[in-house]
Amino acid sequence: MLSIRQNLDADALPDFRNLGSIARVLILVNLLSAACAFLDATSWATAIDAIARNAVLVEPPLMASLIVLYAAAPWLLRLPYLAGCALIVAVVLGWVWTMHTLYGEGTAGGLSRALGLAAASAVAALAYLRLHRRAYSPALAEARLQALQARIRPHFLFNSLNAVLALIRRDPRRAERALEDLSDLFRALMSDGRSLVRLADEIALIERYAAIEQLRLGERLRLSWELDSAPVDALLPPLVLQPLLENAVYHGIEPGTGTGDVLVRIERRDARVLALIENPYHESRPGHGGNRMALENIRERLMLFFDAEARLESRVEAGRYRVEIEIPYRVSGGDDARAQAEAQA
Repeated sequence: MLSIRQNLDADALPDFRNLGSIARVLILVNLLSAACAFLDATSWATAIDAIARNAVLVEPPLMASLIVLYAAAPWLLRLPYLAGCALIVAVVLGWVWTMHTLYGEGTAGGLSRALGLAAASAVAALAYLRLHRRAYSPALAEARLQALQARIRPHFLFNSLNAVLALIRRDPRRAERALEDLSDLFRALMSDGRSLVRLADEIALIERYAAIEQLRLGERLRLSWELDSAPVDALLPPLVLQPLLENAVYHGIEPGTGTGDVLVRIERRDARVLALIENPYHESRPGHGGNRMALENIRERLMLFFDAEARLESRVEAGRYRVEIEIPYRVSGGDDARAQAEAQA
C-alpha cells in the first residue's frame, strides 16, 4: 500500500509520471537555458536571439528525455537513488549526443559544451527535486496534527451520543446499530493517516457517518448518492470525504429550518477520479473558519500524496455550495499498471 512516507522520502527518485515533477523540470531547464543565453549576450537583442536558438537546441532532447523517463518511471522508482540519478543523466546525455549527431550542427567543441550543459542541467534538476521533497518533509508532522484535529468536532460526538441515548429505550435495536456505526467511524478516525486507502472503504465510512447524522437530523437531512460510476479500487488519502460531508451537514443543513438536500457524486473519467459534495448555501452564515480550515487541511494532504496532480475547488453556484476533488486514478500493487493502461486506452 502506498504511504505518505514513501512519497516524502527525500532519497527516492522523482516520479516522472507526476505532472508537478515534469512541470518543474521543464521550467528549471528552460530558465537555465535562458540564463546561459543572457551570460553570452552583449545586448537585449542578441540575448533574445540566443534564447530562441537555445530553445531550438534544448527542447528536442529535453522532451525526448522526459518521454523516456515517463515510460520508465515505474522501473526507475525501484532503483537505488544514486544509480537512478546516474541513469537519468545518461539518458539525457544520450539524447543530446543523438540530436547533435543527427542535426550535424557545431564542432566537437560544441558537442562537448552541449554535453556539459546537459549534464549540469540534469544534476541541477535532480538536486532541485530532491530539495523540494525535503521541503515537504517537515510539513508531515504538522499536517498529521492538523488532520487529527480537523477530523472530528466535539459537537458531533456530543450530538451523536445524545441521539443514541434518546433511542435506547424507544428503539434499542436501532440504537445498537448506531453505536456500531459510531464505533467504526471512530476506529477510522484514530487510525494512521499516512497510507492511501481504497475508495470503497472511504465510501463505507461516509455512509456510516451519514447514518448517524440521519439519526440525529431525521427528515431535515436528505442525501442523494450517485456512486454507480465510482471506481471502488481507486486509492486516496484517508478521511478526505468524511470531513467534506460533515461540513455539508454542519454548514448546509443545521442552519436551515426545512429539509436540505446533500449530493454526493463520485465517478471516474479516464485516468482521473472526481468527487463532488454539494449542499445548500446560507448567505446569513457565509464561510465559517472551520469550513475553510478543513478544506485547506484536505488540500495539503492531497498535495503531499499527489503533488500537482490533485485538485480541490469550492464555489457557490445557484444557491448551492459545491466542493470538487480530482485526483489521479491509482490502484494498489500489481494492478496499477493494468489500470493505467486501461485508463489511457
